[in-house]
Amino acid sequence: MKLRGKRIVVLVADGFEDLEYWVTVMRLREEGAEVISVGPGEGPFHGKNYLEARADATANDVDAGELDGIVIPGGWAPDKLRRYKEVTDLVRAVHERGGTVGIICHGGLVAISAGIVKGVSATGSLGIKDDLVNAGATWVDKPAFRENNLVWGRVVPDIPAFCRELVAALSGE
Repeated sequence: MKLRGKRIVVLVADGFEDLEYWVTVMRLREEGAEVISVGPGEGPFHGKNYLEARADATANDVDAGELDGIVIPGGWAPDKLRRYKEVTDLVRAVHERGGTVGIICHGGLVAISAGIVKGVSATGSLGIKDDLVNAGATWVDKPAFRENNLVWGRVVPDIPAFCRELVAALSGE
């Protein structure tokens, strides 16, 4: 259990990408992490493919200083979550203190709004490539990779590679 004792937030809102959320949550739990789902209220939230999730807390309820990482799954939820200052502030705070920030698919939209992509390599859904580039990132077309404390994943088929990079980053490998 590589992540025993680690506290990790996974963001959720209506329109989340079901597999990017649930597979990541289960993989982190499998490694012993305490996973805290954070959303704009309790929910229930419905994924793009109709799976359901509930939030344990809102962004105002968690302290970035007590977190080892934060994960931003894709889907349509990131476009909603980026509108909440408390969410972008939490992402920025975790990043600034050196915590791991996992970003997959459209999750890059939240990272853009948090102001953490300028000057870094990034990937995600082709649908946000221009957004990332316009925000100052360098586009990389790879399934998953790590740069400093950012872990990037492209799309649903790349979830296994993303989870491997995420667990490795969180465990200090």
